Amino acid sequence: MSTIYDWVTVALFAGLIVLFLQRSVGDESEHDAFWPYIVAAIGCALVNWLGNHGYAPFAILAGLALLGFIYLVLRPFGPRNG
Repeated sequence: MSTIYDWVTVALFAGLIVLFLQRSVGDESEHDAFWPYIVAAIGCALVNWLGNHGYAPFAILAGLALLGFIYLVLRPFGPRNG
């Protein structure tokens, strides 16, 4: 945990874990699919790797794309898909 990329991606990954756990309890008909969380976790790893290896512009672009994916697909702040 030595760069800003480490801290940001770990915090984002922790948020994904909390969102998944929150949504995995309760009525079974409302559970999310698992694949978006895997894609987001891989995205966190990619952003972290890019940032830690000196590809800051690409890490920032990938991070913005990851945030867009989480917002549009997982919808953490509003009603869920289907």
